[in-house]
Amino acid sequence: MNIFVNKKTSVALAITAVLNGYVGLAQAADTNSEETEVIEVTGIRSALTSALNQKREAVNITEVIKAEDIGKLPDNNLAEVLENVTGVQITRTAGVGTGVQIRGTDANRVEINGVSTVGSGSGRTGISFDDLPAALIAAVEVTKAPTAKTVEGSVGGTINLITLRANSLRERLTQVRVQGEHSDLADSVTPRMSITYGDNWETDIGKLGVVLTGSYAEQDVASINPRFDRDRVISPSTGDAYLRTQFLDQPIRATDYETKNFTASVEFEPNENLKFYFDATMNDQEKAGQDSRAYFSGTGGGHVIPEHDYDEFVTINLGSVNGKNGTLNLGEVQAVKSGVIGVGTASNGGQDPNLRIDGNTNSRLTESNVYAFGTEWRTERLKLNAEVSYSDSDTKSPGLNSTLDFINPNAQQPGPGTSADNGTPAIFNINGDTFEFGIAPNLAETPTTKHLLDPANYALKSVSRNLNTNEGDETAARIDIKYDISETNPIFMDISAGVRWNESTSSRTNSTTKTNYSNWDRPRANLFSEIVTAGPNNFDAAGDRSLFVSDYLMINNEIAFNDPERVVNVLNQAITTNNANSDANNDLIGVPTVSTTSFFDIKEETIALYLQGDYEAEIGSVFLRGNIGARYVSTDLTSEGRNVINDEIEDVAESSSYDFILPRFNLTAELTDGLYARFGAGKDIRRPDFDDLSPSTTFGNSPYSTVTVGNPELEPEEVTSYDLSLEYYLTDSSLISLGIFQKDREAVHVTLQDEPEKLLNPDSGQLERDVVAPCEGGGIFNPNVAPADYNVESSRTDTFGICVARTTKLNAGAETQKGIELAFQYDLGDYESELGWMSGFGMIANYTYQENSNTLDAFRETKATDPINVLLGRTDSTNETETLEDDVVTQRTELANLSKNAYNFTLFYDKYDLNVRLRYTWRSAYQPPQARVMRFNVHPVIGARGQLNASVNYDINESISVGMEGVNLTREDSSNWCFNEGALLCEQDIADRRVTFGVTAKF
Repeated sequence: MNIFVNKKTSVALAITAVLNGYVGLAQAADTNSEETEVIEVTGIRSALTSALNQKREAVNITEVIKAEDIGKLPDNNLAEVLENVTGVQITRTAGVGTGVQIRGTDANRVEINGVSTVGSGSGRTGISFDDLPAALIAAVEVTKAPTAKTVEGSVGGTINLITLRANSLRERLTQVRVQGEHSDLADSVTPRMSITYGDNWETDIGKLGVVLTGSYAEQDVASINPRFDRDRVISPSTGDAYLRTQFLDQPIRATDYETKNFTASVEFEPNENLKFYFDATMNDQEKAGQDSRAYFSGTGGGHVIPEHDYDEFVTINLGSVNGKNGTLNLGEVQAVKSGVIGVGTASNGGQDPNLRIDGNTNSRLTESNVYAFGTEWRTERLKLNAEVSYSDSDTKSPGLNSTLDFINPNAQQPGPGTSADNGTPAIFNINGDTFEFGIAPNLAETPTTKHLLDPANYALKSVSRNLNTNEGDETAARIDIKYDISETNPIFMDISAGVRWNESTSSRTNSTTKTNYSNWDRPRANLFSEIVTAGPNNFDAAGDRSLFVSDYLMINNEIAFNDPERVVNVLNQAITTNNANSDANNDLIGVPTVSTTSFFDIKEETIALYLQGDYEAEIGSVFLRGNIGARYVSTDLTSEGRNVINDEIEDVAESSSYDFILPRFNLTAELTDGLYARFGAGKDIRRPDFDDLSPSTTFGNSPYSTVTVGNPELEPEEVTSYDLSLEYYLTDSSLISLGIFQKDREAVHVTLQDEPEKLLNPDSGQLERDVVAPCEGGGIFNPNVAPADYNVESSRTDTFGICVARTTKLNAGAETQKGIELAFQYDLGDYESELGWMSGFGMIANYTYQENSNTLDAFRETKATDPINVLLGRTDSTNETETLEDDVVTQRTELANLSKNAYNFTLFYDKYDLNVRLRYTWRSAYQPPQARVMRFNVHPVIGARGQLNASVNYDINESISVGMEGVNLTREDSSNWCFNEGALLCEQDIADRRVTFGVTAKF
């Protein structure tokens, strides 16, 4: 076999211009010509051509998305932009893309112009995708197979967000974009605008370029999230056990975003061999929560269960789970489908179910910045890059949350010797996959609309205030050297080496207070009516619902967020007045105090070195190129926190260090003209999130608030990746590709939740938790929960504190992921003479299949007394019998957010100044990383979901264009299932439909 050496390759000047210039400018080859033809290339087809050219020239497996025009990526949300990439799925909050999974994992890195970013919490991924608008970004690169130069820290891949650089411009740039967004469920129109200016100048001392971009956006999003808990057991007179109604919840989650962003790029080139640059990205986001809830509490009390009048039952096949000792076939159960829950009165005079109203303003205020200053110097053979950077994020999370009890005038009235609240009857029905419930009509206790809208019928239940602070930053410096050795050997073209130092810090402080009102003579809302408003009455907006709570009062969320001190002052005045009028002794609302055990301060210092060789060769007619190298990483970490032991505050300090060698190899073979085969193999690590390393423990003030316990001994996850792909470029803008990948993951990070045991209380007739420390039956004792907040979890009133769920993260052994990625991209632009106007059509499609080995050594376990085991007759907790039929339910932990199947299909039209895009995405079911509500101590499943987005843009002339974009046009919902998809429906997330319209002007 003959091996022929090929000297350094060059890319055609027209392609280079497309890649270097953001607006995709191509120049004539004769650079000495006095007149150079400049062609501005914009639109979908040009963006696809530019992206494919960059993908083709890459030596490793990389996906690229280019903006169709200045600040115009395919979607307005960056997460939804990334959803266009093969192998990428996203998660949404109230319909807005907030999380990105590359090949089934969130454990990725987000960079801006190759610089690390810092997220709004204590995670490692980087900046939140809803903090940064797509208008600031010129291109997105997703690196799936790293080189030795690639900074460590990704399991799935590295996302690099690229902003516009000034000296790539061929002419002055000024652009203004103004848009408005309408949200269906939020029922509002909000503004969005951006302005970009860029230019460069040839001066006596060199070329100077500046690009400035500013943006301002408001966004109102909402989702409807009906929840119906059926996780308790009852045995009717027939002797058949079934799952009964436990909780009916009607939340409307609303979030108001206000985001201000600014980017600046300055480039100075004294000569063709030397360049200096400065990049800055500054973000300021206010994410204001405006949630409301109307819910029935106390539906499972022993005195209420006899008042349950069920109409219909349904047989549910729970399917199977991967248990600790093998596959457990759970079989079928009976569950209630519809009925009425009447008012029950306990022996002490208390009544249930209660109708309660929550107003929550838990919010996030984040300021984040990314700065980088660097230089590039090159000679004929040597290239030297040096850069210093600083990234930070400062997040404050304030909240004022309130609960009001509806005091039903048609039920027994609160008073001495009875209770602080009373009962309101409920009716419920599951119609297909739709939860419906509301106030039961035509009963003696049924309140009227007038009753429900009278402030005198609402009593203050509780008020909590919190202010949580997260601060993080990273200071980094790096030097990279690349030297041309092509004339010294037949294989290697360049050798590269570099060093990177960074210091990262993360700290957290939480402040909180909660005041409960459990007296019968607590203040009524007519004493604070100036801050009370009617709750949202559009719960039926998401589908056909004839049953819902349409009329209720709540503390005004808008006032609570914008002026919390006013709310507190008004409530305290009402409390004072009520105490004076009734000789009550209700406490005033206090000021949040620092939670001693929530504090942590972590510092991490890393040195990384790498050595890499770039090679090119020909074997016969096959041209080969690629790189081989290794990265050495050494990390030292110190963490400080506080714990309370025997009522004594104790400072806790932990330290650790580790180092890794990360080999990496990439090969690209051009088999024939346009046909490329690629192979990549490499090792990476994923460090634990900072809060997972915290030696501190944070306690909430609710029996349903999970206590997270840090694990300072948590080790980095190691991942070894293998990639093989075949790509055929049909035209400059058309591609068909097939790729396979495998990831061998070790010391995988897994969150486990330990639930407290619940035993039957013969006095109350219901399952209750232990309220005395320590919690021998599981969980952890939370000393902050008052008896008034026990709800149905305990009927005792002579204690303070209760056993709650405990979560912690640990290394759970090894797991292997495998997958297949298919992509097809084609447009008819080459057939203009044959097809005419139809040549503007094109399509983009991709499909991803992935699976995992399910070998993690971590399990969720239930107890023999838990409802699911009682219902199924499973009593063996120690696998004493040979059969699995009587083993209590256990479930092996699976990788979170991993969908087995996903696809993305886009149909577009780009011709005659008209630009139209129609995109449908779909992903199969997956497990969320941590359940908001853990039923049965078995992880829920988010069901399969698709979404249809569309956009239309028209260029009126060279300067003015108009456009419209629709997101979630068919308003698809997301279903939360217990045990398996299609088994027991537990919760729904019905997201907003949003339409954006606007105009863009260039000068």
